[in-house]
Amino acid sequence: MPYLIQHAQAIFSATHPNASDIRFSDGVITELGNQLIPQPDDILIDARHCTIYPGLVNTHHHLAQSVLKGIPAGLNQGLGDWLASVPYKFWPKITPELMYQAARLGIYELLRSGATSCADHHYLYHAHSSPEVEAALWQAADELGIRLSLCRGSATLRGSHRGMLDSGIEPETIEQVLQRLEQSRSRFHQTGAAPMRQLVVAPTSLIHSASRADLKTLAEYARSHHLKRHSHLLEVEFDETQAQQQHGMSAIDYAASCDWLGSDVWFAHLVKADAHAIDLLAQSKTGIAHCPTSNCRLGSGIAPLIDMHKAGVPISIGVDGSASAESGSMLQELNLAWLIHRSQHGPAATTVETILDWGSYGGAQLLGMNKVGKLEPGYAADLVIYDLEQPRFAGVHSALAAPLICGEPVTIKHSFVNGKAVVSHNQVHHLDPAELVADVRQGVRELLRRAN
Repeated sequence: MPYLIQHAQAIFSATHPNASDIRFSDGVITELGNQLIPQPDDILIDARHCTIYPGLVNTHHHLAQSVLKGIPAGLNQGLGDWLASVPYKFWPKITPELMYQAARLGIYELLRSGATSCADHHYLYHAHSSPEVEAALWQAADELGIRLSLCRGSATLRGSHRGMLDSGIEPETIEQVLQRLEQSRSRFHQTGAAPMRQLVVAPTSLIHSASRADLKTLAEYARSHHLKRHSHLLEVEFDETQAQQQHGMSAIDYAASCDWLGSDVWFAHLVKADAHAIDLLAQSKTGIAHCPTSNCRLGSGIAPLIDMHKAGVPISIGVDGSASAESGSMLQELNLAWLIHRSQHGPAATTVETILDWGSYGGAQLLGMNKVGKLEPGYAADLVIYDLEQPRFAGVHSALAAPLICGEPVTIKHSFVNGKAVVSHNQVHHLDPAELVADVRQGVRELLRRAN
């Protein structure tokens, strides 16, 4: 349906910085300006006292972890012990029904923070896993209307991390991974400049979960089908020490030797990237999903994002799983990214405009969605209208900066994905919050019974 949004106090648009109105139809932005004339079929939205951002693009999540928040055993653990205490202890016992509820909860939190796209690093696969668990993710995304890039995780080795070693999980064979990838690709993957559904080839850990031969096989599969690639890398020093011990080279050089650098690749975290790693990432145009909340929560450190930015590394922002970033909020990540690098490099290190670009267009570019992430004519109508008519914004002098610098909680007047309303008056469409709470709590009780 055609919409005309009028009277916005601020719109984040590089080419139309003073615009107050946006028109879109058939899922595409057609016009920005001031005092645009309504057409007979336009649905009018009054955005007075509102700021409009492009829909935020989350490039790293684990939606399954939405039901694993605040596990007591993992609250004060670093990554290695936390993996054993939290995700690897519970995920083999997550049923399709619980995965569906976890995905609905995670997507609800993303939509309520201003995200309209999610790259979910989904790794709940083993030799005997059911395709219904993955199908639950696609179903939840379809129902709630978010763009979903499913980063299909895999482990063909038990690996070096305690979580996989202690869990008793039987890894997939590379043949199983390829067969299951192909089934998902043929059923769900879309192409084009603004797809709603994408499949990404995403071994769970580049260093710990696959052999060099398997990584090369996965790289070739991805390239042959024009799929993006994703994995974890250098979240902690353990990646570097294991690469040196097992392969006699640095983690980044190992990635290069496995054909896992390039403009079609992005890695989550990269907290421990040194100057050599940053140089190779920049030369190859390999990107980062920066996850500041999770990196703080697990005590992993702060990614050298400013050095990466100066070197030309493509940058995006990710929420990571809610078991280590309990807010589940994309706006929280933007707010912390804006702040945390100033603590290290001074107040000029980050600007609101740069952070917003990383959190929207930067993410869309890494995902290959070339007509997503900007409020410009010809781009997909993915946008979020933040309501500033709230007490906490009353004293803010910059309407454009207000949602990002004040952070959560926010009130969303309307949110659109591909021109379709997904949030209206702070309510996510097609979801009853009370029902969601009841379903999740019941699912968690059953999960605890299975795990214990």
